[in-house]
Amino acid sequence: VQLQASGGGLVQPGDSLRLSCAASARTFSRYVMGWFRQAPGKEREFVASIGQTSGRTYYTDFVKGRFTISKDNAKNTVYLQMNSLKPEDTAVYYCAASYTWATDYESYNFWGQGTLVTVSS
Repeated sequence: VQLQASGGGLVQPGDSLRLSCAASARTFSRYVMGWFRQAPGKEREFVASIGQTSGRTYYTDFVKGRFTISKDNAKNTVYLQMNSLKPEDTAVYYCAASYTWATDYESYNFWGQGTLVTVSS
């Protein structure tokens, strides 16, 4: 499956941004979808994941209450709504697809190209 992430940009602290990730697969609904991010000089880290039917979601602690992951199987698209953005949220954000439920990047089988989010005043 091919993934295309979009929606990144430059925003100020406290602003909101919504990332989108469009998938090419007609079997999109079978995949667990995840968002990861990588800040300069740091390792890629898990942000959020959503199950095949959207009934299950999981967030890393530093985005709980601020970010929301959602999935539209009819549009083959997964979203990451990011509110109350902080400078430490600055990173390249990647979407990924997995055959099974996972929060570690090694378990994800397909990756998008990443979209840059910069939070700065």
